[in-house]
Amino acid sequence: MASFAGKEAEDALKLKSVSVVDEDDDEEEEDEGGGAEGAEGTKKKKKKKKSKKKKKGPSGTTPPHGRMLGGFTDYYTKYGQTEPPSIAVHELSNFKSGQFPQGQIMPHGTTRVPDAAGPELTHYLTRVSEAERRELDTSPDREALYQNARRAAECHRQVRAHAQSYIKPGIKLIDMCDRLENMNRTLLKEAGLEAGPGFPTGCSINHVAAHYTPNCGDDTVLHEDDVMKVDFGSQVDGRIIDCAWTVAFNPRYDPLLQAVKEATECGIKCAGIDVQMSEIGEQIQEVMESHEVEIDGKVYPVKCCRNLNGHSIGRYEIHAGKSVPIVKNNDSSRMVEGEFYAIETFGSTGDGYVVEQGECSHYMKDFNCPHVPLTMGKAKKLLGHINKTYSTLAFCRRWLERDDGGSYAVHKFGGKQEHYMGAMKVLCDQGIVNEYPPLVDTFGRGCYTAQYEHTLILRPTCKEILSRGDDF
Repeated sequence: MASFAGKEAEDALKLKSVSVVDEDDDEEEEDEGGGAEGAEGTKKKKKKKKSKKKKKGPSGTTPPHGRMLGGFTDYYTKYGQTEPPSIAVHELSNFKSGQFPQGQIMPHGTTRVPDAAGPELTHYLTRVSEAERRELDTSPDREALYQNARRAAECHRQVRAHAQSYIKPGIKLIDMCDRLENMNRTLLKEAGLEAGPGFPTGCSINHVAAHYTPNCGDDTVLHEDDVMKVDFGSQVDGRIIDCAWTVAFNPRYDPLLQAVKEATECGIKCAGIDVQMSEIGEQIQEVMESHEVEIDGKVYPVKCCRNLNGHSIGRYEIHAGKSVPIVKNNDSSRMVEGEFYAIETFGSTGDGYVVEQGECSHYMKDFNCPHVPLTMGKAKKLLGHINKTYSTLAFCRRWLERDDGGSYAVHKFGGKQEHYMGAMKVLCDQGIVNEYPPLVDTFGRGCYTAQYEHTLILRPTCKEILSRGDDF
């Protein structure tokens, strides 16, 4: 879920009106020809199609429909998972011991420390012995934390792998989100605040960079020429895995996707204990903006969306206070041992600057909201539902309007919220709940944005990229 530097947006120029979702694209149809000649041509085309069939996976499934994704969409069957997945991850025979797959292990990034900084800023790995780091890393409390995060990460991998088998042109975004989120609930064995979705599924298209998910009644369809960012979260005991990738079908967008993918990998490589945020942003920007993409004969430089950032993640707190910039800035804060981070980058063929625009779907209770006396009964009722169901996790209108109000474990079929928008406005006006409208590139329709994101933890001995999979 993107971290947005929203205060800058107030000074942005007035925008021309742009909608959150592009119009339907016209699809081209091939002329199959007629008569004997046409039949012969059809045979040749069929033969050609057959030769270009995608490689089948170990149990017959195909690779993901989207571009630049590796692996097969049923990799999870090696753990005893069904196809499609239907068994909660922690109930799979491979994981009943409570041990879940470790993420990718990498050494900590390095940082440049000014000569005059003094010994207090000497790199962590030079001031704490290897034995001390190992002891910290293997403590029972740490191990429990790691396993909760790894369980959420394995669920995320299985959910997104299966989603990559059905995310293709023609799918309604609301159906896609419901299907993905229902599987997320199933594989986590949704248990209210103990385990469940970390935040709503973002499926922002083209010039919309982040924070768009369909509200009820939204019939938007994914098209062949769209560039869609899929961003969703899984959480166990408040440990949130925040991970995203970009779906595209047209190869002309490959350079854009490659630029953002490489920039995210650069950010992951740079991250580490004591590393300064501004240095990470500088290196990400250098990688991202070394790319360009040609669309319809015109070459566009790939720009960093400069007011979007990665972020630290706390327990039940998706944005925990620290930002990981994707451009060079003056942020002298440093990463600290034990912290979780979402390393995410956004690239654009447009202005590289986003503002809030469009109908809001994402909401989240303010993590530090003060006690505010409410006089409106409906507002009190809605706040009670939010506290019980989501606490400080993000939620959306679709979830409030489910029969279970967003959690079957908490409400069964008695949680649906109705006629709640007036009450929601009161909670937002009082600063109890924050709105997160779609974030749109100021260039508007006609530009394209892409995103890749992984969650990592800075362990004492290494960094672990928890959400890493064989897809990306």
